[in-house]
Amino acid sequence: MWKITESSPEEKNAILDKLVNFNRQVLGISADRTSNASLDYVVKLDDKIIGGINASLYFKQSILYINHLFVEENHRGHHFGRTLLNKVENEAKALGVELAHLDTYDWQAKDFYLKQGYEIFGVFEDCPKGHKRYYLKKSI
Repeated sequence: MWKITESSPEEKNAILDKLVNFNRQVLGISADRTSNASLDYVVKLDDKIIGGINASLYFKQSILYINHLFVEENHRGHHFGRTLLNKVENEAKALGVELAHLDTYDWQAKDFYLKQGYEIFGVFEDCPKGHKRYYLKKSI
């Protein structure tokens, strides 16, 4: 007889391992090769963090995902965001990556990403209620 129970941390990891192994099998990725890598940077002014980017490469390091990009409001418009994004994209491109993607909300940086050459490929309406979540991609 089957039942649904709350996962323990070990069970959660077991499900993730099963999904990762399935994906590797479908894509022909060997388990001994690192499939994820991080590209994470901060910008500091007088040793204080004023911005940063967290990005990752996945599927044999062939796709770049921008996890987070943030610049303090009083430092926006000084090209910190663009410089961080370009650094990560250029590093990924040097590794053979040709596709980058990310998501952002309507109150965040959609227009910034559009100016950087990203295009919207999906919109999640009412996420949260009254707002939109945008999914963007770019060939790099």
